[in-house]
Amino acid sequence: MMNTMLFKFFSRNTEHSENSQISRKFSQLLFCLAISLLWLPSNGFAQTKCPAINVKIQNISNNTGVIACAIFESGEGFPNKFLQFAPKIMITQISGTDASFEFSDILPGKYAIAVIHDKNRNGELDTNFLGIPTEGYGFSSGAEVTLSAPSFSDAEFTYDGGNLQLSIALSY
Repeated sequence: MMNTMLFKFFSRNTEHSENSQISRKFSQLLFCLAISLLWLPSNGFAQTKCPAINVKIQNISNNTGVIACAIFESGEGFPNKFLQFAPKIMITQISGTDASFEFSDILPGKYAIAVIHDKNRNGELDTNFLGIPTEGYGFSSGAEVTLSAPSFSDAEFTYDGGNLQLSIALSY
């Protein structure tokens, strides 16, 4: 009987001892891993900025309404029907006389951008009875309005897939 009790006692201590050794080795491994992570350069985990088309809108006349910026892949719907044909549209509240937009996940190719200052937030560029815009507008590549809105080719630019900075001044 004494042998049975001693066997049980020592077998429990052996299991405890084995668990303790495994736990200690695991703790040592975690400690070594934590120390090795400290030695990695800090920029090893830094996120890199994705390539994008960055558009700065200038010459906003007032803080009424929103600025809508649409990027087109073709002349279809350019520039008036951006809600139906522009693959990416961004809208922002106005604060100050400038606004900025960043179009990411854009494949290399030819594009054109149309911008409107939608003062009454109706989703379109309002015009008077002669068809002259009553809200601010602007286009990429410095395309200008003559007797009608510019064509896609007038506002077209080539995007190579990297970072591109564009500036568009609004006309009123």
